[in-house]
Amino acid sequence: MQKSYDIAILGGGPGGYVAAIRAGQLGLKTVLIDKDNLGGICLNWGCIPTKSLLKNAEMYDAMKNHSADFGISVQSLSFDFGKIIKRSRDISDRITKNVELLIKKNKVDRIRGFGKLVSKNQIDIFDGDKKTESINAEKIIIATGARPKTFPSIPVDHKNVITSTEAMNLPAQPKDLIVIGAGAIGVEFAYFYDVLGTKVTIIEMLENILPIEDKEISETLEKSFKKRGIDIYTSTKVEKAEVKGNQVFVTIEKDGKKVELKAEKVLSAIGVTGNVEGFGLEELGIEIEKGHIKVDKQNYQTNVSGVYAVGDVIGAPWLAHVASAEGIHCVETIKGLNPHPVDYSSIPGCTYCQPQVASIGLTEKKARDAGYELKIGKFPFMASGKAFAAGERDGFVKIIFDAKYGELLGAHIIGNEATELIAEIGIAKSMEATYEAIVKTVHAHPTLSESIMEAAANAYGESIHI
Repeated sequence: MQKSYDIAILGGGPGGYVAAIRAGQLGLKTVLIDKDNLGGICLNWGCIPTKSLLKNAEMYDAMKNHSADFGISVQSLSFDFGKIIKRSRDISDRITKNVELLIKKNKVDRIRGFGKLVSKNQIDIFDGDKKTESINAEKIIIATGARPKTFPSIPVDHKNVITSTEAMNLPAQPKDLIVIGAGAIGVEFAYFYDVLGTKVTIIEMLENILPIEDKEISETLEKSFKKRGIDIYTSTKVEKAEVKGNQVFVTIEKDGKKVELKAEKVLSAIGVTGNVEGFGLEELGIEIEKGHIKVDKQNYQTNVSGVYAVGDVIGAPWLAHVASAEGIHCVETIKGLNPHPVDYSSIPGCTYCQPQVASIGLTEKKARDAGYELKIGKFPFMASGKAFAAGERDGFVKIIFDAKYGELLGAHIIGNEATELIAEIGIAKSMEATYEAIVKTVHAHPTLSESIMEAAANAYGESIHI
């Protein structure tokens, strides 16, 4: 006899497992299906384990290059690459087990297997080629995530030409590494391996690294990376990558000239594509566009009534916190709670290299292109007492306001703890705060968050400390 559910969720990443927990909280009989450990790419091979690696690099960098500034003498400093990788894997394993406990706590059934839709109300479960069971559900949510995008000219063999998955689990540290693509993933791994002593080269097709960030931020990070010794090629096309022996040869074109680079490893970090194959989507007639499931973003329903999709599988922005927000909204909509739509104009983006980068809302260019007259405030961490005391004086806060009404349009931070500081701007923006609300909010002293207040004040000529 088939089990029946109110909601069946296919995929246990940040979109799927969060949706399942919220459904359980709302009293909906729910099943979560995934053939792997819960947590998806984020908890198993992305967000969490990479932050572990980056923290290792940050600590090593601080001890190696800045300990003397604090009166600390470090003798014979070294690291164990294998233990760094193991720490990352151990943290990932522990967190995914915690997710399993949360699923159980919220009375969600968990099925380990590969799920395939055979109708808008039925999912068959497979272990390899063997069908193990079928379940019925009134509503189905697809949260199958995404995977690294590949191109024929850059053939990924997972040994010499690798993706982010292999980059965080290499058996040995490479002598040199070419990173193709300078989005958040490429930049974070470039920082990690450079700090440990790998010779790193970054290649980016667009004008700047972190090309979706405000140009000033991207240029500041590029200067920091070049100071570290990272070679950076922007506005550069990769023609091909070829493995020859134990080396990968990469042919690039810049300003009409072709150059051949070589390295022990090449990391392909050129975007992601949705996991839409093999789940029965096309057979069911679910509309797929450019490798992603097409949905109505008011309720995340596909063109097939009763079948929904959330997270990376529905396209950009490919962020774990977006997937979770979509999953919660989708479930609450199914329950009939009429939740507020996800505000895609107020999604924070974070890059966890050093200096960290975080942003929300419009860049200066996009704001000007949209026709706004702007008030822009900046505050350098060089002028922050807390940053001075912490020895973290690089970077700045940049806040953009609409000159006419004082509306907060966007904020961009590069520097220590930028990824934590951005949350204040997120709350302010969600409440439609003006510059005055930020400036008149008393900020504790000494804190890095004062820099946000100072930047907002600077936009109107009221900053005290610059």
